[in-house]
Amino acid sequence: MARGGQQRDPVDWVMRAADDAVRHAGEGKPVTVSSGASPSGPVHLGNLREFLTVHFVADELRRRGVETRHLHVWDDFDRFRKVPAGVPESWAEHIGRPLTAVPDPWECHDSWAAHFKAPLREALTELGVEMDEVSQTDLYTAGTYREPVLAAVAARDEIDAVLGRYRTKRPAAPPTGDQQSDLDAQEAAALADSVADEEDTGDGAGGLARFPYKPYCRECGRDTVTLTSYDDATTDLAYTCSSCGFTGATNLRTDSEGKLVWKVDWPMRWAFYHVDFEPAGADHATPGSSFTVGHELVKSVFGADSGPAWFGYGFVGFAGMQKMSSSSGGVPTASDALRILEAPILRWLYVRRAPKQTFTIDFGPEVQRLYDEWDALGRKAADPAKRDVATLAWERAAAVASGPLPAPAVTVPFRTLSSVADVTAGSAEQISRIIEHVGFPHASVDDLEPRLGKAMAWTSEFVPESERTMVRSTPDTARLSSLTEDEELWLRTFLDRLPSELELDEVTSLVYGVPKVALGLGLDDAPTDQVKADQKEFFRLLYNLLVGADRGPRLPTLIVALGTDTVRRLLTPPA
Repeated sequence: MARGGQQRDPVDWVMRAADDAVRHAGEGKPVTVSSGASPSGPVHLGNLREFLTVHFVADELRRRGVETRHLHVWDDFDRFRKVPAGVPESWAEHIGRPLTAVPDPWECHDSWAAHFKAPLREALTELGVEMDEVSQTDLYTAGTYREPVLAAVAARDEIDAVLGRYRTKRPAAPPTGDQQSDLDAQEAAALADSVADEEDTGDGAGGLARFPYKPYCRECGRDTVTLTSYDDATTDLAYTCSSCGFTGATNLRTDSEGKLVWKVDWPMRWAFYHVDFEPAGADHATPGSSFTVGHELVKSVFGADSGPAWFGYGFVGFAGMQKMSSSSGGVPTASDALRILEAPILRWLYVRRAPKQTFTIDFGPEVQRLYDEWDALGRKAADPAKRDVATLAWERAAAVASGPLPAPAVTVPFRTLSSVADVTAGSAEQISRIIEHVGFPHASVDDLEPRLGKAMAWTSEFVPESERTMVRSTPDTARLSSLTEDEELWLRTFLDRLPSELELDEVTSLVYGVPKVALGLGLDDAPTDQVKADQKEFFRLLYNLLVGADRGPRLPTLIVALGTDTVRRLLTPPA
């Protein structure tokens, strides 16, 4: 508490990062925060942390009234590395070409890069992320980076010395089995791959072996070139291509046929765009990796006072899968997640944790608990006296500086919607009718969106068939013919008191009260131990007769969903 009994505003990682960005830019000056990604494949939920981490910092700055630019750099001038599963093997001919020069095998976009950018753009719009996108293909080929490229080439000996100080061997393979959690193993494996991949070894002889610039072959468009000479006076860079046999030269002052290697390209961008904050994945933020090298080169080669403020963020895993790789298929993307999670909830998964924390997203039963937790936190956030770091995260997730994100006009628990969707085979109109009955009045189905659609999608796509509720089409005559004396009494009492118009509270009272009545008690009497035991048996009987299982959705909701006629038909013993 602050002096005078006033409660201090909570402080979270977003505020601290925003403060760092302002300090880097200088008080009162515009701030540039930057993210970057290569559209080499599906932009998965691990990649999404790059976008959202920067977005939250930009949004905090905008809330403060600071002129802010969220710059996103698409590394679409990177090489196409391999043909993933599901793509014709003939696409191997494009290995080594820029991602923007590789055709879209699905023929719905202009290039490989465009194919994977498009769905992410749609998802980011739904998530409330506003950013200025730039394409490295466009900028390099337009000659925008020509002067920084020449500066890097002129300082190539200095760059090589810096790289040499940090050059390491590939880390050992991560432990397996019980030595660490699956997520830790995923992170360690990814770290090994990433650090190895970013060793900019170059292809050339002698002093050209680690040249900081690499051209794409003018003849075949691949980067399978070996540098043979460079003339500082003319800036001619000669090479031969191992793919097509072409021999020639590119002029760095007049041609725009290549790009800086990654560990040089990154600090060049920091200086060129005056980046004040940019985080990095754990693989790039380890000692000796891209960030370490970049913070030296940005000053010594590109003339900046310092590299941007930054921190490393942990990996995001997906239950039951190896660490996501953006160049392989079958990984969950933001678009996948938004099919079942409201945009604020997906945002909340990323903002509520410290960036260095790793976490796993589970699309199974955990989704229901996640929605419950979100709704409870929303109720807490409505009370200013309870404001803390947790409610601050809720606020950041629920709205952006320009206003709130879409949320249902009538908030119905997700588990209720999904249960009703399960027993109604996903009929929105029928779900709406039942939800009205169970205590959530609303003017139209639209008042339940976007949550209703997401509950329907989750139920149909993520709930295993073995866990789905299958309502019986005909009565279980064998079971109805072998009822015990107690079971006959319970069913007769239930059916005698079952109203023609079902209301949830009335049905709930009846379902729990039948065993009380059978023992001579009133519906409102406190349950005895015998009543509790009988309730369990009665509930099991109802589930057996209605859905052919020992358990299922909450019984009162199930009964209201089925309606009086169906319930009577399935519970009435044969004459």
